[in-house]
Amino acid sequence: MTYKRKKYHRGETHIRKKYKGKRRTKDLDEIDNDLKNNSEILLAQKIDVEKAGNAQYYCIHCARYFIDEHSLTHHYRTKVHKRRLKALELEPYTIEESERAAGLGGNYKAPVKRKIETILPKVMSDKIDVDQEPDLKKHCTVTVGE
Repeated sequence: MTYKRKKYHRGETHIRKKYKGKRRTKDLDEIDNDLKNNSEILLAQKIDVEKAGNAQYYCIHCARYFIDEHSLTHHYRTKVHKRRLKALELEPYTIEESERAAGLGGNYKAPVKRKIETILPKVMSDKIDVDQEPDLKKHCTVTVGE
C-alpha cells in the first residue's frame, strides 16, 4: 500500500508574513510628506542610541539611517539613491488626482516634474561647505529639465 507524501513545507505563509514587513521602507508619498513638513526635524535629530549612527546621518529621500559620514556620502553616489531621487521628481498620486481622472473633480492635470536635490543632514552641512567641495556638490545635486 502506497502512501501519498505529505507536503507541509509548501506555502509557509506565516513565515513569509513575518519577514514581509521587516525590510519595508517608506512609500514615496510618505517621503514627499516628510520633505514638505518634517525635513528640518528629521535632518537635525537628537542623539538616539537605538538607531544607526545615533540618528545623526539620515538620508531623507531614502528614509535610511547610516552609521557615519563616509557611508552616507558613499550612499549619495549609489544607484539606489539616484533612483529614489528620480522617482521623487513626479508629484505623488493623490485622491484629488484620481477624482479628476474619473471626471468628478474637474479636468485632469498631468503630474508636474519637480527639481529634487539631495539635502544634507545638519551634522554634515555644518562641517562641509558644499560650494567649496566640488566632488560632493557634483554628487549631491540633481538638476532636472522642466
